[in-house]
Formats: sequence, C-alpha cells, structure tokens
Amino acid sequence: MAAGGTADFFYRESLRLGYVARSAFKLIQMQKQHKLIAPGAAVLDLGCAPGAWLQVACQNLGPLEKGGVVVGVDVHKVKVPSAHCDSRVRTVRADVMTMMKQQARAMSPQERGFSVILSDMCPPVSGITTKDGAISCELGMRALSLAVGKIKLKESDYSEILEKYLSSTEPDPDEDGVLRRGGNLVMKFLENEDISGFGKFCKVKFKKVSLLRPKATRPSSREIYMICEGLR
Repeated sequence: MAAGGTADFFYRESLRLGYVARSAFKLIQMQKQHKLIAPGAAVLDLGCAPGAWLQVACQNLGPLEKGGVVVGVDVHKVKVPSAHCDSRVRTVRADVMTMMKQQARAMSPQERGFSVILSDMCPPVSGITTKDGAISCELGMRALSLAVGKIKLKESDYSEILEKYLSSTEPDPDEDGVLRRGGNLVMKFLENEDISGFGKFCKVKFKKVSLLRPKATRPSSREIYMICEGLR
C-alpha cells in the first residue's frame, strides 16, 4: 500500500503499468513538459532507490540501437527493475555526498560526462520544517556542484545562501562538473526560503530554470523540483 494506507490513482497506476513506485509519474510529467531525456542520452540518477526513475529514463533512451546509458547511484544497493529497463541501465552503491567528480565522470560513456543529471534525493522527513528544508538544500547543492563543477561565489544576493550549504557538500576541489554543455539537471527540494537563491544562481548557469510540483506529489508533501535546462 502507499504511505498512509491510501491506494490513490498514481499508486494504482504504478502497479498496473509495472513501475516500482508512484514517483515514476513525476519524471514522466517532467519529460512530457520539458523533453529532458533525448534518445541515446547519458543519464545519471542520484538517489535512485527504489528505481522508478531508472525505468522512466530507460524508456526515453529510445531503441537499443540508439545507445545511451542510465547510471543510478544510491547509498543503498538497488536492483535494476526488470520492467521497462534493459542492458543500458546499471546501479552503483555509493554515497553521493562524498563521491568525487572524477568517480562520477568515470561512470559515464568514454568518461565524457552525462547529458542529464536527475536528483530525487530527499532526507528522511523529521517534521521539523527548517531542518528538513536545510538538509534538502544540502542534497540539492551536492547535485548542483557535481553537475557544474566548483562553484565560485561572487558578491550577489545568492552567494550567502549557497555558501551556507557549499562547505558541507564539496568533498573535492575538481573544477569541472560532470554535466555536458547543453545538458539538463533536475533537483528536488523541500519548499523553503533558500530555494530562490539556488534558482538565481542556476539562471546564470543554465538557459532556462523553472519550478514544478508534479501532479503525482502527495498533498501533504512540501517537495518541489527545480528543472534546469541547457547548461551554458
């Protein structure tokens, strides 16, 4: 059963269609609206458990002859779902918060980096709004620094916000990120006042930045996704 014991529409649909979690429909909506994953893409899925986004990402790679790869990373061991996944999907057990950019890049085809980075990482919700929001920003910052490389803070209205999270989420000094130029990045946050600072920074780095609360999000959830398209 879904959390809370309510078998809602998206939960029932995930069972009917063979997805391992209702969260599949969040990425399906993003893909429908933003076309983030192109045929043959190289996709890095951060916090990939239980594997629903692996399934959706693989579905959008196109036929096998198009190539492409989906690499899921999670602190727990994650089995690649049998439905909707093929030989192009694999998982790696690792802690994203301590992973070096060189390690992440080595997982990509020819070590050229990824064309899409997805982060559905979220802290265990404690119920303390400020604490949960801050941890979600730390996770978002880690995904962002992996994608774009070393973040250099200049005097601006967002530097103080980013600096608050950067020190605890930057385990290596590598200047280069693992997201290819023109690539797309998705980060999950729990709604809080610091998200706007992330958005302002991302608008400098990406051609288009938008926020989305997918229809499959539970009414009680404060999660929201920042969708960054076209790395400059």
